[in-house]
Amino acid sequence: MPVESRHHLAETGAAANAKDARLDAMLQRFDAGEMRALAQLITMVENRAPESSAIIERIYAKTGHAQVVGITGPPGAGKSTLVNRLIAKYRALGKKIAILAIDPSSPFSGGAVLGDRVRMTDHYKDNGVYIRSLASRGSHGGLSRAAREIVKLLDAYGSDVIIIETVGVGQTELSIMDLADTTVVVTVPEAGDGVQVMKAGLNEIADVFVVNKADREGADRVKAELELSVHLRSGEGWRAPVLLTQAAVDRGVDAVVDAIAKHGEYLRAHVDAARESERRTREFVEVLSAELEERAARAVADGGAPGVLGEVRAGKLNPYSAARRILEDRKSLIDLIHNGSSKTESD
Repeated sequence: MPVESRHHLAETGAAANAKDARLDAMLQRFDAGEMRALAQLITMVENRAPESSAIIERIYAKTGHAQVVGITGPPGAGKSTLVNRLIAKYRALGKKIAILAIDPSSPFSGGAVLGDRVRMTDHYKDNGVYIRSLASRGSHGGLSRAAREIVKLLDAYGSDVIIIETVGVGQTELSIMDLADTTVVVTVPEAGDGVQVMKAGLNEIADVFVVNKADREGADRVKAELELSVHLRSGEGWRAPVLLTQAAVDRGVDAVVDAIAKHGEYLRAHVDAARESERRTREFVEVLSAELEERAARAVADGGAPGVLGEVRAGKLNPYSAARRILEDRKSLIDLIHNGSSKTESD
């Protein structure tokens, strides 16, 4: 092997070792409860750094302890105000809280428009509360691919309750049920809003209904509509309560906390092994698909599969035939995946 090649390999190996050492140090600080390390790891996962999968793999055994609560519903329902009150209630109970606010993406930076501290400013200095905004980046349901992994980080960090507040854009919010243990659908008494919730399908995923701004006219009517929709649900099991709140003046919020706790108790008492097995299988397929996609993209950006890629770029080979050629050539596939896993942001 030429001297230059040996030097290059040595430098590459040294850089990889240094990066592994930095990640190890960051994870040790995370294990020690350092909030800055948590923030750094979340940023890496959100930006889809090559180390993302390794990070989640390392912390996975520490997950599964937090109750994950999704707060969703139409825009203007007062979700952020309700979340702000819930934080105070949980902190009064001595619980460690994490908030993941899924915000619309900035068309310029791609980052979250609302930011971390525009909302819930009463709590961001509390060490027992961690608030993070996550840009939806146009993902279905306003939930980016990174959201699931960020929830795992917040869980492993020791959070007792993780609240996910979504953008609130109707039908697309249904995907929150894949992340949350308990889904709270918030609505308001405005004209026909309860009907709109039912049309959007949100009544099918609600574990708790909240009619906020209940001092307004029509609150009792919306409550009755939602209670009827719960009654008409098929099957046995949990029946979603419909609660009236005025979050702005802290009325009815204690009942929401109680309902969330009762649903958590119900889930622990009625573990569905088949459903859990299906969930783990679905997560495996999602992780595998995402990992293959990201590795392939990194490898191509770094010049992987040069022959096939050159033909595609020149228009001599269509993308479908090119993909099949790589998939059917084991060596090409292994090389592509390996190149994608070894490439880093600093390379």
